[in-house]
Amino acid sequence: MKKIAFVGVGRMGANMARHLKLDCGYEITAVYDVNRSSAVSLAEELGTVAPETLAEVTAAADLIFTVVTNDDAMRAIFLGEGNLLENSSGKTFVNCATLSPGVHREVYQAGKAVGAEVLEAAMASSISQAREGTLYLMIGGEESVFTSNQKVLEDLSVNLRYCGEIGKAAEVKSLVNMVMNINTAALAEGLGLADALGLDLAMVREVFSQTGANSRVLETDGDDMVDRDHECWFSSEHAAKDSGIAADLAASVGLNLPVNEATRAQYENMVARGLGDLDKSGIAELTFKGRGS
Repeated sequence: MKKIAFVGVGRMGANMARHLKLDCGYEITAVYDVNRSSAVSLAEELGTVAPETLAEVTAAADLIFTVVTNDDAMRAIFLGEGNLLENSSGKTFVNCATLSPGVHREVYQAGKAVGAEVLEAAMASSISQAREGTLYLMIGGEESVFTSNQKVLEDLSVNLRYCGEIGKAAEVKSLVNMVMNINTAALAEGLGLADALGLDLAMVREVFSQTGANSRVLETDGDDMVDRDHECWFSSEHAAKDSGIAADLAASVGLNLPVNEATRAQYENMVARGLGDLDKSGIAELTFKGRGS
């Protein structure tokens, strides 16, 4: 059984590590995070170590999962000083964050140059699915590398979708989040207008669920928008970032996506107001009359 390490043990990474160790019996040999206290705490929980350097993480494992916040963080751990790719020949890296396709390609090329394998495993799921091993994973990279690591990826997921060469999974994931964010913004406007009209919001949500206004977001975020319960599962800051990734992709192929641009502007407005750490459902704070910030 492969020795596994994790870099980036926030709520997603930590729960993926917990599932593999506690439920599946994998050997987790190291965990690392820029928030060292989080890594140390998880290491104690899982009976492993929390190295102080990335090189120690690579040395401790055959397969290293990374779950970082943005392109800059990805470049730092793979291309910066003392990075994961030092002495990494024969190692495999599986990068799970929602990042630009370009940075995935940069890391892939850097890995190949030193004899390391690199996959992307974009996640279209949330914290509870990470803990339960029921993620939906979109895989990009060499198909042979995917096949050789398929068992552990299956143990993390309810379904796997191989999307093609490196960068293709990130493209698909950007579309997933673009449409999700648009649906969330649209739902917030619909419920906000319904509220301003004095309609019964429970009735409106039930009607939405049986008509063309239905969406997965209605199921996951509708009640939270009404109740103002914005405990963070997927942050508004991340929504702004991901809508931006989609906008950049559209620009690269000469497409204009005005609905995505409007949605991006709404989430960037949340960030500017200091609301970026709210769940994406917090966009309702901009659309319900009288709420403001």
